[in-house]
Amino acid sequence: MSEVVIAADAEEAGALAAGIIGRLVQDDPAAVLGVATGSTPLPLYRALATLGLDFRGVTAFALDEYVGLPPGHAESYRQVIEREVVGPLGLDPTRVHVPNGDPEELAHAGSDYEAAIALAGGVDVQILGIGTDGHIGFNEPGSSLASPTRVKTLTPETRADNARFFDSIDDVPMHCVTQGIGTILRARHLILLAFGEAKASALAAAVEGPVTASVPASAIQLHPRVTVIVDEAAAAQLERADYYRYVFANRPAWQQL
Repeated sequence: MSEVVIAADAEEAGALAAGIIGRLVQDDPAAVLGVATGSTPLPLYRALATLGLDFRGVTAFALDEYVGLPPGHAESYRQVIEREVVGPLGLDPTRVHVPNGDPEELAHAGSDYEAAIALAGGVDVQILGIGTDGHIGFNEPGSSLASPTRVKTLTPETRADNARFFDSIDDVPMHCVTQGIGTILRARHLILLAFGEAKASALAAAVEGPVTASVPASAIQLHPRVTVIVDEAAAAQLERADYYRYVFANRPAWQQL
């Protein structure tokens, strides 16, 4: 694990993550970002919007998309990314990519997305959340740690977690197209965010447990550059939390987060 940072709360965590991405975009205005949806990355996007950076040259790739939602559906991840990332940060919509969830296109949706990421030169920084069952993207427990972008069936737990965005759980799609764990691990830097007591068990398993397909997020342990930024509640089950705090407080002066 490259670094685990325990922030006071989600807003502080978002600001820390925004600092990393902000420096990247300042150094490389044509950077490639991997963007996530859900409530977890919102503090990061809010903090990024306050930095006054020019994101028009940035390319972005979403982690996943539901299968079968009508075009323009408010909870499709294309629409969510447009509301929460493209508009607030001023990204060029033509540079923002989301997996194709059209049921008629699923046979090649994964390979098309992999090709698009490769054509862009790969992802510089991939933003990640973690599910209560340890999933990243929509890679549910049991997913191959070498998996590419592909169609997955969502577990009842994941559908229940996401039902808050829909009228009922019955409206949550059963399938998705998601970047695979192997795809995620090819990004040059991973930033994983986790907030709240409900994420504590999964986070501890991902950061300190064995690397296993039963906890897909544990694959981050295989990556050479990972920054995990969490609040106190999500850090509650980390056995080495005091050490992580000590390392962050005593990092070398030249070492930025």
